[in-house]
Amino acid sequence: MGKNQVLVGIEIGTSKVCTVVAEGCGNDGVRLLSVGKIPSKGVRKGEIVDFPTAVRCVHEALADAEEKSDVEIDSVWAAVTGSHIVSFNSRGAIRIPENRAEIDLEDLSDVETNAKEICLPPQHDFLHAIIQHYYVDGKDGILDPVGMVGTCLEADFHIVHGVTTRLQNTVRCIREAAVEVENIVLSALASAQTVLAPQQKELGALVVDIGGGVTDYILYVNGVVRHSGVLAIGGDHVTSDISMGLHIPIQKAEELKVEVGSTSLEAALPGDTVLLKSSSGFPGCEVERHVLNTIIHVRVRELFEILKKRVQNECSLHMLGAGIILSGGCSLLQGIKSLAEEVFEIPVYLTHANTADHVSAFENPRLSTVIGLLKYVHTIQTGLPQPTLLQRLGRRVGMLFGKRRTLA
Repeated sequence: MGKNQVLVGIEIGTSKVCTVVAEGCGNDGVRLLSVGKIPSKGVRKGEIVDFPTAVRCVHEALADAEEKSDVEIDSVWAAVTGSHIVSFNSRGAIRIPENRAEIDLEDLSDVETNAKEICLPPQHDFLHAIIQHYYVDGKDGILDPVGMVGTCLEADFHIVHGVTTRLQNTVRCIREAAVEVENIVLSALASAQTVLAPQQKELGALVVDIGGGVTDYILYVNGVVRHSGVLAIGGDHVTSDISMGLHIPIQKAEELKVEVGSTSLEAALPGDTVLLKSSSGFPGCEVERHVLNTIIHVRVRELFEILKKRVQNECSLHMLGAGIILSGGCSLLQGIKSLAEEVFEIPVYLTHANTADHVSAFENPRLSTVIGLLKYVHTIQTGLPQPTLLQRLGRRVGMLFGKRRTLA
């Protein structure tokens, strides 16, 4: 990758379609040039349900980013999510041929292939094979075995897979907007590149990105990905609960949630109310703050308790020395940090998208995924003299979506 190459990332979310244009600045990271963002339509729970409408939204978000950056966009990297995406950990093992003892790049590819020789559910395909650990002749703690002498190479991988057709729909939606897709990346993996420093990954951390339709999460233990997944619960579910519980339109429920809602049951005094003004088709009403906050509290607590059970199946929460990092639009809810600490019983931190540009528009947790996507790509493509895991994955994804591409 040449210095100052333009990178473009896109996230087709439940609440927004967001395109970010950035400039890769070598070892200095990325410099953001523009953000194109419009309300999302045709997407539910992170997945496309109305293809033509979603295509129009993608086209508008791309056009917005192009206009703001004065950059013509011809290819993008795309973040993907959805409750169909699941993961597991797998070990591969190969014998080094007797006519040589030195481990080479082909051996790394072969041990990855061996780890993936597992029957996936029908119509599923591999999305990522993320290296965790290498072992040479039983010796652990090997960071890069290329060039080492050994007879047996083993490796642990975090395997992520999803429904092939649903992954294809995201790619086809972008291509219908006359833009090519370089590759696809798990949303949670992208978010982690934005909100976690390497030291936090080593200490152990859980990143929770609560979006409109889904919650993406990824768990790091001892510097490697231990677990990841997607819960089909997000901020829109909170809004829906408010709408049904208070018998008010969805739009009014969203306004209440964002402007005055809280996850804290102690945030409202007895008898405290909020006045909703009348509007077309809505006569207006008074809402008790305590009732509103109770509705929010119950749904968000449910989300955290489900997530806690999933994480505890993988490791003890007390192994997470860096705690839990909340991101995504729903992390802006008042009181959410305290509620998360109450449920998980470890420190919780709120975050924003850290970039080289200290512009307030970019320090928004709603942009964590798409900014992290570009940081991930930049890291992969900068200063690596040999093919990387994502590059090998890129060739496979290219074939999966009818396009063969070798990344530089």
